[in-house]
Amino acid sequence: MKHRLLTEFGMGSSLRRLDYTAASEKALKDALWHNSINLAELFGKDKEDMIIDVEIVCQAPDTVDTERLKSVFPYGQINITTHHGGLDIPRPEAAGGNPTIMAHAVIHVSLDLKGTA
Repeated sequence: MKHRLLTEFGMGSSLRRLDYTAASEKALKDALWHNSINLAELFGKDKEDMIIDVEIVCQAPDTVDTERLKSVFPYGQINITTHHGGLDIPRPEAAGGNPTIMAHAVIHVSLDLKGTA
């Protein structure tokens, strides 16, 4: 049975390139790189046993390359979904150019603890 054990949050941006995947990747790294959690080992599991469910929110979720985002994770069973959210911040008219993009990531880490004492 799958048990959620940990949730992490992150935020990333693309300042000028209008790159929702890059902003999402930065959000993932923001959530991951602040922690070193030996969760699997605490339960006698391998790191590959971790079930990692990721939710990405941004203004153009259909443009996010989820396969590229999976490469951020060194191990685990990765599932990524995208949803509409985040924030696009327009530049002042005089400045022109693309808006600044803000994407957010939520990472849920679970383990199948069936039969674990």
